[in-house]
Amino acid sequence: MAAKPEKKRKRAPGPKSEGAKSDHKKPKVFGSNIPNKVSKKPFKSPGKEHLQHAGKPKVQKGDVDDKKLRRLQAKELTEARKKKRKKHYTLEQELALLWEKMRVRDITKEDRSKHVSEALKKMKGKIPEIASSHVSSRVLQTCVKHCTQDERDAVFTELRPHFIALISNTYAVHLVTKMLDNASKKQLAEFISSLHGHVASLLRQMVGSLVIEHAYNLGSATQKQALLMELYSPELQLFKDLVTMKETRLVDVISKLQLQKSSVLRHMTSVLQPILEKGILDHSIVHRALMEYLTVADESSAADVIQHLSGSGLVRVIHTKDGSRLGVLCVKHGNAKERKKIIKGIKGHIDKIAHDRFGSMVLVCILSIVDDTKLISKIIIKELRGNLKELILDQNGRRPFLQLLHPNCPRYFSPDDLTSMSLSIPSIRNKAESDTNSKGGEAVEEDRSGEGETSDTSIHLNEGSKKDSFTRRQELLVNSGLAEKLIDACCEVAGELLRSKFGKEIVYEVATGGADGILHPTLDEKLATLHEAIVSLAMQPKLDDAEEEHILEHFHSSRTIRKLVLDCPAFASTLWEKALKGKCATWVKGHSSKVVNAFLETSNSMIKELAKEELQPLVDSGLLRLPVAGESIKND
Repeated sequence: MAAKPEKKRKRAPGPKSEGAKSDHKKPKVFGSNIPNKVSKKPFKSPGKEHLQHAGKPKVQKGDVDDKKLRRLQAKELTEARKKKRKKHYTLEQELALLWEKMRVRDITKEDRSKHVSEALKKMKGKIPEIASSHVSSRVLQTCVKHCTQDERDAVFTELRPHFIALISNTYAVHLVTKMLDNASKKQLAEFISSLHGHVASLLRQMVGSLVIEHAYNLGSATQKQALLMELYSPELQLFKDLVTMKETRLVDVISKLQLQKSSVLRHMTSVLQPILEKGILDHSIVHRALMEYLTVADESSAADVIQHLSGSGLVRVIHTKDGSRLGVLCVKHGNAKERKKIIKGIKGHIDKIAHDRFGSMVLVCILSIVDDTKLISKIIIKELRGNLKELILDQNGRRPFLQLLHPNCPRYFSPDDLTSMSLSIPSIRNKAESDTNSKGGEAVEEDRSGEGETSDTSIHLNEGSKKDSFTRRQELLVNSGLAEKLIDACCEVAGELLRSKFGKEIVYEVATGGADGILHPTLDEKLATLHEAIVSLAMQPKLDDAEEEHILEHFHSSRTIRKLVLDCPAFASTLWEKALKGKCATWVKGHSSKVVNAFLETSNSMIKELAKEELQPLVDSGLLRLPVAGESIKND
């Protein structure tokens, strides 16, 4: 037998030698049917018939009509469902059309009144039912704004039995506030009377609390007290006659009605605790209730309130008078951790707070009490420096700087402001006093004013602080670099500050070196530069046709410069040598005469001798008047 031929084994593909042809197929293009070999047939463009069949199938006219019909049927079905679900759906549609006509700006009063009257006629008898609707509520607000007083009274009468239900509605609440804005005194009294028994529950709601706050702001002192009294005790919430009494303070109310203090405290805690937990902190009625609560609260209850308010939420509180006082109490009685949370919570809002009438007092309190000067410099001082020129010209914005330069000065802070700064929580203060007495120590503040007096008020103003007041001021004002920036700003806008009603006081305090010489001797060179800047303005010639009044003849600036001559010898000598010497006869009339006369009134003998030779002839001629012995010098 012949042997079978051996089958050759297939070799695995190896590396190809140079010039060898590749056996691999060329990769196909994705999504393409193009063959690897180039077709030799000429390209033929597709005709119309091919294009028609290549796309979507041709839509017949009947299919379009079917789609339109289906859409119309779906729309009709939706309308039918809305009519079934909403009782007054058709009426709302009609009102919406009228609203579009009446709310435009370019419409005459007659046409608008016509549309308003038509809308109110359509709504008559159904207003309470449709007031909760998103659309109808807006229509009613516009109608109440533009309707006649008789029509407004009719709407109020129809809504009166349903006020409590409407107050809790997201949309109807805006209608109620609009009604209160346009209500008469009698209607406002009726509305506040209808709230009796519901104030506490409504204040716990985000929506309802808006109306309570609105009514509280619009009401008289008696009406405000009636709303507050319900938060004090369950008896006052139940019996309406007890609310109408003259006592305003909670302590007096408890004494007058012989209420149990523990019962009042328990009731107020149950009312205010949910409000604090929900963060409903913007309303002035809540601020007032919290202030009264702290007057009777024990130490632990007061500490809970401070803990709730310490943080970013305090920013929403300090815009009212009572809210500002709450902020002061939180800073004064809070521990180091809570104070840190307060300062970090107001970060980014310092400029806005400083411009606010009440908020600025909280900043003043922080600068006066908190011992962590590094944190204050890092957050508060840094933001104050960023908008320095605007703040020192503002009535409220200048307060933090004046507090550092001249603390608790009655010339810059009203009695009410100083009272706010001296407030304290009775339960916490009594505990602190008992602890102090048990240790045998007495709280005595070091007197740096040189007057030898230490008042009880000044002790209360710095209550809650351990660091020396002078040291804290030096760290915040000088060591932080704020004083240097302040002097530079005063040099740049000296003329504007001196002529300003509020800025002139900043210039005066800075130029004199502040109370207790806080800026001396560290910044003596800088202060000399400021003196030169003010004197350079006084050196300018007196022109009759000048656009701006001369610095020595302006009402505010002349009085400020006069005070500087009396209280700052360094400035007085510079002013005399460079601006007034040999020219006094020019300035002996008008407001400028006060500046010249100050050189005779000063208690500094060197300054008086410096000017006596030139001023004596003016005195002899009657142009200047020597101060009478014992006469008080009025610093305007």
